[in-house]
Amino acid sequence: MITGKRILILAEDHYEDLELWYPKLRLTEEGATVILAGTGEKTYKGKNGYPVEVDGNIKDYNAKDFDAVVIPGGWAPDRLRRYKEVLDFVRQLDSAGKVVAAICHAGWVIASAGIVKGKNLTCFVAIKDDMINAGAKYTDKEVVVDGNLITSRKPADLPAFCKEIIKQLK
Repeated sequence: MITGKRILILAEDHYEDLELWYPKLRLTEEGATVILAGTGEKTYKGKNGYPVEVDGNIKDYNAKDFDAVVIPGGWAPDRLRRYKEVLDFVRQLDSAGKVVAAICHAGWVIASAGIVKGKNLTCFVAIKDDMINAGAKYTDKEVVVDGNLITSRKPADLPAFCKEIIKQLK
């Protein structure tokens, strides 16, 4: 159980439905407090049209109050990385050695936050070159852990991804 841990999951339009909902439900099931934060709207739609209502705006949360951030993939990361508040939040958690978990296209957010140089990671194959060009060492595995950074490739990797997040938070 990870009771008492606070985890923030980022949301934006066109998130990969499973990559947001599976961690939210799994981490809640383990006893964590899971907060969903967006960039200004109250509701966002996934790639398949499934809506999610967020708890608040990322700019209203302080990274020091959280133990982890989870960044779902889909097309949402391309939007998320445009917000200074999102990048600052991710950088602050990383600097504090707290869990930063990114799956699929979420690599775009961690690359834009400037935290991938020299790190071992994985991501969806379509953004592999982006990660390498940002200085990361890419590996094609279901989950890669490098210190506090946890990365996975696609929805099928979610069981391994969540298992590593829980392991790091225990």
